[in-house]
Amino acid sequence: MGILFQDLKGLSPKSSVSRTVFMTVVMMSAACSPKEPQSMRAEASDESAQPSAPREIAQLYQRTCFSCHSSGINGAPRTGDQQAWAARMDKGMDTLVHNAREGFQAMPPRGLCFDCSDEEYGDLILLMAEQAD
Repeated sequence: MGILFQDLKGLSPKSSVSRTVFMTVVMMSAACSPKEPQSMRAEASDESAQPSAPREIAQLYQRTCFSCHSSGINGAPRTGDQQAWAARMDKGMDTLVHNAREGFQAMPPRGLCFDCSDEEYGDLILLMAEQAD
């Protein structure tokens, strides 16, 4: 990354917008990367993952799962694609919840729901697996 910054130092002041756009793209790419460095992972305890009050699963889905599972980005099974979900459901809910919590393939640990409980992960999985197209 240091090489990138050295290359950017020689750019003219007129290209400050280009630098800003470039750095924004680099930072967004790192944030959306399917692999997250071990040191960057937040180690959430079971207590910190428990919500303070029950939440509406449909709203939670819109805030967390929708961005990947609505379009199938990076191989995420699309919400309502019962065929794609059937193969996953065959693995069992415990495995699916574990994969959501720990990360699996391109899905980062905890997906985008850093404060979800295991029960909420299960409810979200059922919502995505059973919702009609």
